[in-house]
Amino acid sequence: MDKNMYMLLLLFVVGPVTSLPLSPSLQFSISGLKKNVADIKEEEEPEGVFSKILKANKGLENILPLQEGDILVKTGRSAMSCTACKWPKSADGTVIVPYNFSAPYNDNQRKLFQSAMDEYELLTCVRFVPRKEETSFINFGSGNGCHSIIGRSGGKQAVGLDMYGCMYRATIQHELNHVLGFVHEHMRSDRDSYVTIMYQYISPGYAPNFNKANTNNLGLEYDYSSVMHYERYSFSNTSGQATIVPKPDPNVPIGQSVGLSALDISKINRFYQCDVCSQLINAKNGILTSANYPSSYPTNANCVWMFRIPSNQVSLTFVAFDVQSSPNCASDYIKIYDGPTKRHPLLIDRTCGSGVVPPIISSGTQLLVEFSSDSSITGTGFKALYSTVNCGGTYYTPGRNITSPNYPNKYYPNLSCNYTITAPVGQRVTLTFKDFKLEYLCKFDNVTVWDGSRKYGEYCDEISIPVITSTTNSLVIYFKTDEDIQFRGFLATYTFI
Repeated sequence: MDKNMYMLLLLFVVGPVTSLPLSPSLQFSISGLKKNVADIKEEEEPEGVFSKILKANKGLENILPLQEGDILVKTGRSAMSCTACKWPKSADGTVIVPYNFSAPYNDNQRKLFQSAMDEYELLTCVRFVPRKEETSFINFGSGNGCHSIIGRSGGKQAVGLDMYGCMYRATIQHELNHVLGFVHEHMRSDRDSYVTIMYQYISPGYAPNFNKANTNNLGLEYDYSSVMHYERYSFSNTSGQATIVPKPDPNVPIGQSVGLSALDISKINRFYQCDVCSQLINAKNGILTSANYPSSYPTNANCVWMFRIPSNQVSLTFVAFDVQSSPNCASDYIKIYDGPTKRHPLLIDRTCGSGVVPPIISSGTQLLVEFSSDSSITGTGFKALYSTVNCGGTYYTPGRNITSPNYPNKYYPNLSCNYTITAPVGQRVTLTFKDFKLEYLCKFDNVTVWDGSRKYGEYCDEISIPVITSTTNSLVIYFKTDEDIQFRGFLATYTFI
């Protein structure tokens, strides 16, 4: 069977899941004046997932049977045998994908793998688990770029993720999506309604990388921001000329280097019929509510909302909160993590009842909200407003560092940041500045520390700030900058006593 016919039959069975076009609030915006496609310079396009993959795979097409840059073709595979391309579902509704490492990835690289796989576990029913005795499993190896077979092949299944060229979360997730049965987004059968392929800028030998396939789109529309989408200049033979142009708006960003998109998650959940309560949020502002709010939330719920915004930090303010109260919040509760997984520090541990939940600001661009209910009494749940802020944070866990934005590099101009540190009732906060360098005049840039109504500072220049201990269970650091002259800022640490 020739390769093109093989891919068409394979995609008909496994097919990519597609996604809705992103609204302006969900798309990463391009600031400035509108540009014609011909005016977009190659260097202005950030390096996305596929650019990294092509760089890592340079020259491999002469060694490995690769199609579309990173899809490994298994010799002798047919449409008949591909009926098992989908990973099987367990009795508990999860999809188990065993994996093994055959390369000496270091601890940081293995943590990166774990972070990439954690998102599947949080947001879908897919579970990547270390292999025990399973006969069908994926084997992560290094030395031959970034590549994978599409879907489940049976037996030991190679996934190439070179430790020197493929160690990015989004690149790992790109190849894992191939493992789950998904192809590149620009190949879907209806792509001509969403993009134009500029064949005049594609060398004939690379033109098959842009072939359409008879894909099963599962009722979901095109996703410009999919982790599976080629970048604008992929395989271009003319500098500055795009090979993929979105329509009707040619300036819509395509391709990315962040990770799974909201619609990538929808694809997986629909393809594998996952019964999960999850949402990936990348809008800059909006409303977050529990299920059925303001009516009672369902019993036996386990829901997560993962915030991943393009820049700045996530601010979350609860305007209503009614969750069944129980000792130690053992029955129903929310938890909030300062990052995208449950491995990240807690901003708020188990919280329930009908009290006031303090405002939350993440320390980075990602935040995770978890909600759980048991089989008995329920409440009306919660309603929260979310938005983005330039800086600041809320800290409830002991023993963490606090830094100015971009530390140890220069902080940004025109900042107004609040860092709120709250210890358990009955404890106090001890704050120590380990490093400090601001503009020399405090009227321009300064740090103040508030212990209730008591003010410490204003601090500026390069000084040694004495240790500050609160008289209550809370301290607030306020950091202000003007438009001119920036330095490295500050590094502080706190403990609870």
